[in-house]
Amino acid sequence: MSPLDSRHNAGFKSFSNTLLSLCLSALVFAAAAPAHAAEDKEERVQITDPFIELRTGPGRGYPIHFVAAREEWISIELRHTDWYKVRTAGGKVGWVNRGQLSTTLTEAGAAKSFRDIAIDDYLLRRAEFGAGWGRFKKEPMLKLWAGYKMSDTLSMEATVGQVQGVFSGTNFWHVNVQSEPWSDERFSPFFGIGVGRFRNIPNTSLVSAEPSNSNLANATIGVKYHLTDRFVARLDYTIYTAYLSDSRTGQYRALTAGLSFFF
Repeated sequence: MSPLDSRHNAGFKSFSNTLLSLCLSALVFAAAAPAHAAEDKEERVQITDPFIELRTGPGRGYPIHFVAAREEWISIELRHTDWYKVRTAGGKVGWVNRGQLSTTLTEAGAAKSFRDIAIDDYLLRRAEFGAGWGRFKKEPMLKLWAGYKMSDTLSMEATVGQVQGVFSGTNFWHVNVQSEPWSDERFSPFFGIGVGRFRNIPNTSLVSAEPSNSNLANATIGVKYHLTDRFVARLDYTIYTAYLSDSRTGQYRALTAGLSFFF
Protein backbone atom coordinates (compact mmCIF):
# COMPACT_ATOMS: atom_id res chain seq x y z
CA MET A 1 0.00 0.00 0.00
CA SER A 2 1.38 3.42 -0.99
CA PRO A 3 1.75 6.32 1.48
CA LEU A 4 -1.07 8.15 -0.31
CA ASP A 5 -3.40 5.15 0.03
CA SER A 6 -2.48 4.90 3.70
CA ARG A 7 -3.42 8.54 4.19
CA HIS A 8 -6.79 7.89 2.50
CA ASN A 9 -7.55 5.01 4.85
CA ALA A 10 -6.34 6.93 7.90
CA GLY A 11 -8.49 9.90 6.93
CA PHE A 12 -11.54 7.70 6.46
CA LYS A 13 -11.02 6.04 9.86
CA SER A 14 -10.53 9.43 11.51
CA PHE A 15 -13.75 10.72 9.96
CA SER A 16 -15.60 7.57 11.11
CA ASN A 17 -14.31 7.97 14.67
CA THR A 18 -15.33 11.64 14.71
CA LEU A 19 -18.80 10.72 13.43
CA LEU A 20 -19.22 8.08 16.16
CA SER A 21 -18.07 10.49 18.88
CA LEU A 22 -20.49 13.20 17.78
CA CYS A 23 -23.41 10.75 17.65
CA LEU A 24 -22.64 9.47 21.15
CA SER A 25 -22.39 13.04 22.43
CA ALA A 26 -25.81 13.84 20.95
CA LEU A 27 -27.32 10.78 22.63
CA VAL A 28 -25.85 11.73 26.00
CA PHE A 29 -27.11 15.30 25.63
CA ALA A 30 -30.61 14.07 24.73
CA ALA A 31 -30.72 11.67 27.65
CA ALA A 32 -29.75 14.46 30.04
CA ALA A 33 -32.23 16.99 28.62
CA PRO A 34 -34.20 18.56 31.48
CA ALA A 35 -37.94 18.94 31.81
CA HIS A 36 -39.38 21.99 30.08
CA ALA A 37 -41.47 24.79 31.45
CA ALA A 38 -45.09 24.06 30.64
CA GLU A 39 -45.97 27.64 29.83
CA ASP A 40 -44.25 31.03 29.70
CA LYS A 41 -46.07 31.75 32.97
CA GLU A 42 -47.94 29.60 35.46
CA GLU A 43 -51.49 28.90 34.37
CA ARG A 44 -54.52 27.71 36.35
CA VAL A 45 -57.10 25.33 34.93
CA GLN A 46 -60.28 23.85 36.35
CA ILE A 47 -60.99 20.12 36.40
CA THR A 48 -64.18 19.06 34.58
CA ASP A 49 -63.79 15.26 34.75
CA PRO A 50 -64.98 13.50 37.91
CA PHE A 51 -61.35 13.42 39.09
CA ILE A 52 -57.72 13.41 37.96
CA GLU A 53 -54.88 11.33 39.38
CA LEU A 54 -51.66 12.91 40.61
CA ARG A 55 -48.60 10.67 40.44
CA THR A 56 -45.26 11.01 42.17
CA GLY A 57 -43.37 11.18 38.86
CA PRO A 58 -43.83 11.75 35.10
CA GLY A 59 -44.91 8.25 34.05
CA ARG A 60 -47.54 5.56 34.57
CA GLY A 61 -45.04 3.52 36.55
CA TYR A 62 -45.13 6.05 39.39
CA PRO A 63 -47.76 5.53 42.12
CA ILE A 64 -50.85 7.72 42.50
CA HIS A 65 -50.59 9.73 45.71
CA PHE A 66 -53.53 12.13 45.40
CA VAL A 67 -56.84 12.49 43.56
CA ALA A 68 -58.18 15.95 42.71
CA ALA A 69 -61.94 16.22 42.24
CA ARG A 70 -64.17 17.99 39.71
CA GLU A 71 -64.28 21.82 39.86
CA GLU A 72 -60.96 22.03 41.72
CA TRP A 73 -58.38 24.47 40.37
CA ILE A 74 -54.85 23.31 39.66
CA SER A 75 -51.75 25.26 38.56
CA ILE A 76 -49.51 23.93 35.78
CA GLU A 77 -45.86 24.34 36.79
CA LEU A 78 -43.73 22.13 34.55
CA ARG A 79 -43.85 19.55 31.81
CA HIS A 80 -41.74 16.58 30.78
CA THR A 81 -42.73 15.10 27.39
CA ASP A 82 -46.54 14.71 27.73
CA TRP A 83 -46.61 14.77 31.54
CA TYR A 84 -47.40 17.94 33.51
CA LYS A 85 -46.38 18.81 37.03
CA VAL A 86 -49.37 20.48 38.74
CA ARG A 87 -50.19 21.96 42.12
CA THR A 88 -53.67 21.90 43.65
CA ALA A 89 -55.22 24.79 45.58
CA GLY A 90 -54.47 22.82 48.75
CA GLY A 91 -50.76 22.58 47.92
CA LYS A 92 -50.63 18.97 46.71
CA VAL A 93 -48.04 18.52 43.92
CA GLY A 94 -47.98 15.70 41.39
CA TRP A 95 -47.67 14.69 37.74
CA VAL A 96 -50.68 14.35 35.43
CA ASN A 97 -50.82 12.92 31.92
CA ARG A 98 -51.82 15.28 29.12
CA GLY A 99 -54.86 13.12 28.34
CA GLN A 100 -56.38 13.82 31.76
CA LEU A 101 -55.93 17.57 31.29
CA SER A 102 -57.48 17.72 27.82
CA THR A 103 -60.98 18.58 29.14
CA THR A 104 -59.94 21.21 31.68
CA LEU A 105 -61.11 24.83 31.45
CA THR A 106 -59.06 28.01 31.58
CA GLU A 107 -59.89 30.91 33.92
CA ALA A 108 -61.74 32.50 30.99
CA GLY A 109 -64.03 29.45 30.81
CA ALA A 110 -62.63 28.15 27.52
CA ALA A 111 -61.34 24.64 26.88
CA LYS A 112 -57.59 24.36 27.43
CA SER A 113 -55.67 23.19 24.35
CA PHE A 114 -52.95 20.57 24.88
CA ARG A 115 -51.24 19.70 21.62
CA ASP A 116 -48.83 16.85 21.04
CA ILE A 117 -45.81 18.04 23.00
CA ALA A 118 -43.28 16.10 20.95
CA ILE A 119 -44.56 17.74 17.76
CA ASP A 120 -44.53 21.19 19.41
CA ASP A 121 -40.87 20.73 20.36
CA TYR A 122 -40.12 19.69 16.79
CA LEU A 123 -41.87 22.72 15.31
CA LEU A 124 -39.99 25.10 17.62
CA ARG A 125 -36.58 23.69 16.74
CA ARG A 126 -33.97 26.05 15.33
CA ALA A 127 -30.69 24.13 15.17
CA GLU A 128 -30.29 20.57 13.96
CA PHE A 129 -27.32 18.23 13.78
CA GLY A 130 -27.21 14.94 11.92
CA ALA A 131 -25.05 12.10 10.69
CA GLY A 132 -25.60 9.47 8.06
CA TRP A 133 -24.20 6.64 5.99
CA GLY A 134 -24.85 5.95 2.35
CA ARG A 135 -23.53 5.25 -1.13
CA PHE A 136 -21.83 7.78 -3.37
CA LYS A 137 -21.52 6.42 -6.91
CA LYS A 138 -21.70 2.91 -5.40
CA GLU A 139 -18.91 3.68 -2.91
CA PRO A 140 -19.39 3.89 0.91
CA MET A 141 -19.96 7.42 2.18
CA LEU A 142 -20.17 9.06 5.59
CA LYS A 143 -21.47 12.58 6.08
CA LEU A 144 -22.36 15.11 8.77
CA TRP A 145 -24.77 18.01 8.49
CA ALA A 146 -25.81 20.98 10.59
CA GLY A 147 -28.88 23.08 9.85
CA TYR A 148 -30.53 26.26 11.02
CA LYS A 149 -34.24 26.89 10.55
CA MET A 150 -34.97 30.41 9.26
CA SER A 151 -38.75 30.04 8.96
CA ASP A 152 -41.44 27.37 9.14
CA THR A 153 -40.54 26.04 5.69
CA LEU A 154 -37.01 27.32 4.89
CA SER A 155 -33.66 26.37 6.41
CA MET A 156 -29.93 26.55 5.71
CA GLU A 157 -27.83 23.40 5.97
CA ALA A 158 -24.06 22.81 5.82
CA THR A 159 -22.76 19.33 4.96
CA VAL A 160 -19.34 17.66 4.97
CA GLY A 161 -18.73 14.18 3.63
CA GLN A 162 -16.08 11.64 2.79
CA VAL A 163 -16.11 8.75 0.34
CA GLN A 164 -13.60 5.91 0.50
CA GLY A 165 -13.53 4.51 -3.02
CA VAL A 166 -11.60 1.56 -4.44
CA PHE A 167 -9.57 3.77 -6.77
CA SER A 168 -9.72 7.18 -5.06
CA GLY A 169 -10.67 9.10 -1.96
CA THR A 170 -13.17 11.96 -2.07
CA ASN A 171 -13.93 14.81 0.33
CA PHE A 172 -16.66 17.37 -0.21
CA TRP A 173 -18.63 20.10 1.50
CA HIS A 174 -21.63 22.17 0.47
CA VAL A 175 -24.17 24.65 1.80
CA ASN A 176 -27.82 24.20 0.85
CA VAL A 177 -31.08 26.09 1.01
CA GLN A 178 -33.85 23.65 1.92
CA SER A 179 -37.60 23.84 1.58
CA GLU A 180 -39.85 21.72 3.81
CA PRO A 181 -43.42 22.61 2.77
CA TRP A 182 -45.12 20.32 5.31
CA SER A 183 -42.79 20.87 8.27
CA ASP A 184 -45.71 20.59 10.72
CA GLU A 185 -46.24 16.93 9.77
CA ARG A 186 -44.48 14.01 11.41
CA PHE A 187 -43.71 12.57 7.95
CA SER A 188 -42.27 15.50 5.99
CA PRO A 189 -40.64 15.60 2.52
CA PHE A 190 -38.01 18.24 1.74
CA PHE A 191 -36.11 19.64 -1.25
CA GLY A 192 -32.79 21.47 -1.45
CA ILE A 193 -30.16 23.01 -3.74
CA GLY A 194 -26.68 24.16 -2.91
CA VAL A 195 -23.05 24.78 -3.84
CA GLY A 196 -19.70 23.78 -2.39
CA ARG A 197 -16.35 22.14 -3.17
CA PHE A 198 -15.33 18.69 -4.30
CA ARG A 199 -11.86 17.16 -3.86
CA ASN A 200 -10.88 13.81 -5.35
CA ILE A 201 -7.46 12.17 -4.86
CA PRO A 202 -6.80 9.07 -7.03
CA ASN A 203 -4.71 6.19 -5.71
CA THR A 204 -1.11 6.28 -6.86
CA SER A 205 -1.64 2.90 -8.55
CA LEU A 206 -3.64 4.65 -11.26
CA VAL A 207 -1.49 5.76 -14.17
CA SER A 208 -1.88 9.41 -15.28
CA ALA A 209 -4.62 10.07 -12.74
CA GLU A 210 -4.55 13.57 -11.28
CA PRO A 211 -6.19 15.02 -8.16
CA SER A 212 -9.09 17.38 -8.70
CA ASN A 213 -10.33 20.27 -6.58
CA SER A 214 -13.52 21.62 -8.12
CA ASN A 215 -16.65 23.63 -7.54
CA LEU A 216 -19.68 21.54 -6.70
CA ALA A 217 -23.44 21.98 -7.17
CA ASN A 218 -26.15 19.68 -5.92
CA ALA A 219 -29.87 19.09 -5.83
CA THR A 220 -31.46 16.86 -3.21
CA ILE A 221 -34.84 15.41 -2.36
CA GLY A 222 -35.66 13.50 0.80
CA VAL A 223 -38.02 12.81 3.64
CA LYS A 224 -37.85 13.26 7.41
CA TYR A 225 -39.77 11.31 10.01
CA HIS A 226 -40.03 12.72 13.52
CA LEU A 227 -39.36 9.74 15.77
CA THR A 228 -39.66 10.94 19.36
CA ASP A 229 -38.43 13.68 21.67
CA ARG A 230 -35.44 15.21 19.83
CA PHE A 231 -34.68 12.68 17.10
CA VAL A 232 -35.58 12.63 13.41
CA ALA A 233 -34.91 9.84 10.90
CA ARG A 234 -33.93 11.01 7.44
CA LEU A 235 -33.52 9.55 3.96
CA ASP A 236 -32.27 11.63 1.03
CA TYR A 237 -31.23 11.25 -2.59
CA THR A 238 -28.76 13.77 -4.04
CA ILE A 239 -27.35 14.48 -7.48
CA TYR A 240 -23.90 16.13 -7.38
CA THR A 241 -22.29 17.95 -10.32
CA ALA A 242 -18.56 18.66 -10.05
CA TYR A 243 -17.10 21.23 -12.46
CA LEU A 244 -13.78 19.48 -13.12
CA SER A 245 -12.59 21.89 -15.83
CA ASP A 246 -13.93 24.50 -18.24
CA SER A 247 -15.11 21.78 -20.58
CA ARG A 248 -15.69 18.78 -18.33
CA THR A 249 -18.08 17.96 -15.51
CA GLY A 250 -18.66 14.88 -13.42
CA GLN A 251 -22.06 13.80 -12.14
CA TYR A 252 -22.52 11.59 -9.09
CA ARG A 253 -25.59 10.20 -7.33
CA ALA A 254 -25.78 9.55 -3.62
CA LEU A 255 -28.32 7.91 -1.32
CA THR A 256 -28.04 8.51 2.44
CA ALA A 257 -29.90 7.33 5.54
CA GLY A 258 -29.25 9.02 8.85
CA LEU A 259 -30.43 10.42 12.14
CA SER A 260 -30.81 14.04 13.23
CA PHE A 261 -30.78 15.54 16.70
CA PHE A 262 -32.46 18.93 17.14
CA PHE A 263 -32.36 21.51 19.89
